[in-house]
Amino acid sequence: MKSFKYLGVASIFYIIMIFSSGCSQRNCYGKNCTISANHPTMKPYKIRGILYRPTFVRVGDKMKGVASWYGPGFHAKQTSNCETYDMYAMTAAHKTWPMNTMVRATCRDTGKSVIVRINDRGPFVSGRVIDLSFKAGKKLGLDKKGITKIKLEVLGFKGKVRKPVKKYVTKSKNNSYVDKVLLSNFAVQVGSFMDLNMAKNYKIRYTSISRDYKISIKIVQVDSITYYRVWIQGFKSENEAKDFIKKNSIYGAIVTRGDSGENCKRD
Repeated sequence: MKSFKYLGVASIFYIIMIFSSGCSQRNCYGKNCTISANHPTMKPYKIRGILYRPTFVRVGDKMKGVASWYGPGFHAKQTSNCETYDMYAMTAAHKTWPMNTMVRATCRDTGKSVIVRINDRGPFVSGRVIDLSFKAGKKLGLDKKGITKIKLEVLGFKGKVRKPVKKYVTKSKNNSYVDKVLLSNFAVQVGSFMDLNMAKNYKIRYTSISRDYKISIKIVQVDSITYYRVWIQGFKSENEAKDFIKKNSIYGAIVTRGDSGENCKRD
């Protein structure tokens, strides 16, 4: 009877620890980094039936939402970019921002902030935008209250915080600061034809509304059949591409990755 009693107490203590930590629900990714969701690339991945599409960010980009933290239950396990998770390191998980992006996370209630490096995917809970490591979360008081309203700002890439780069355009213009990394090139496919002349006509048709983007014809072989696909490229995000489709009422257009050719979504 004593053994059952102690087992019951231990179980209750474990449940309390889980709920008090504020950790979001996460998937166990395994140990070999062979699952697409676990691969440190910009490819889309699916968790619990929901498709997530990593996208590019630039220094200065911001995001607001709720932050949580994760610790003992994941310590020493593998992160989504194949590192070993260290709950005492200044890292974090984000659903779509690129791996090794440097982020300042600021608590909107207290003004306290930390700088973390993204090396994992998550949190897969509605409304939460980032999962901080135990150490980073503790600095913001999350070890006591579990979650907090947060503001995120991109500071750099490849694990380094970047300083603004001064760029002189002309002597008559003011200095501007440019610090941007394009990590994902989205495109809009406006048509796919087996007739090259029809594709050329479509290219001409959309040239007038695509002055800020590159329009081209992609030649693709599918089951020994040649297709000529008309692409408008240069969109910096999926939302920008979708807005372009909506603004110009392009029925049947497809948002695709300009660098991979993988179809993403049909509008």
